[in-house]
Amino acid sequence: MIRVNPCNPWQKTKSMKVQKKYYDEIFDFNGQWALPSKCGLKIIPKESKTYVIVTELYQDNPGTSVTYAGISLAQQICEKKGLEWSDIMYIECTPNTNSVLSFYDEQYYEVTFNNNSQANYRKLSKEEIENLFNKP
Repeated sequence: MIRVNPCNPWQKTKSMKVQKKYYDEIFDFNGQWALPSKCGLKIIPKESKTYVIVTELYQDNPGTSVTYAGISLAQQICEKKGLEWSDIMYIECTPNTNSVLSFYDEQYYEVTFNNNSQANYRKLSKEEIENLFNKP
């Protein structure tokens, strides 16, 4: 997809494509107001937990972002993939898109939900991310 640079409308720039290394499959889910939505999904089974990593796809997602989908997305993944809620660690990934804007840098957050379905975020350290992707 080509889009127009807002600072120079005559210069075209490539859109932010998310690299395939961030996900194993594209997961279709119902976003807010049942809006068809997509995210990258990687499931990593480990001895103690199953790590469910959802990745924001930016322009390739026609609907709700993974952050706004929150607990609903986590529940849909568990239901469709046959996972037990108590056995997963839910992680949101903002992939590196080679943007000059720092909020498009690669980051991983462990997300927990309280009794009111409100999300709590904890940024994973570089060591935690490396351990996550190392084989058991």
